[in-house]
Amino acid sequence: MAKNAVKNIGIPTKTVPTEVCTDNTCPFHGTLKVRGKIYQGTIVSVSMDNSVVVEWDYTYFIPKFERYEKRKTKVVVHKPSCFHVKKGDIVRIGECRPISKTKKFVIIEKL
Repeated sequence: MAKNAVKNIGIPTKTVPTEVCTDNTCPFHGTLKVRGKIYQGTIVSVSMDNSVVVEWDYTYFIPKFERYEKRKTKVVVHKPSCFHVKKGDIVRIGECRPISKTKKFVIIEKL
């Protein structure tokens, strides 16, 4: 593969990173494969190197009371060096192999 070529990850994305990175755990420029679930959420923390925290809301039905309640999920996500994101950005993340103890997702698109 050419040095500046972007690999097809098999998931349709509207935008691909224009910057070339040397990160081996980048789905576009490295060897990391994206498989499994795809989620969309908001970045709530960018204080770590190469990692961000993404959060999304969902509703959960409680059968006893026949009502819904709002819940949220927070996950730690790997941020390849070719993506420049900040707190409050909406991103699409994809499941991948475990990168560390807590990171099992990677950013695949900034919306």
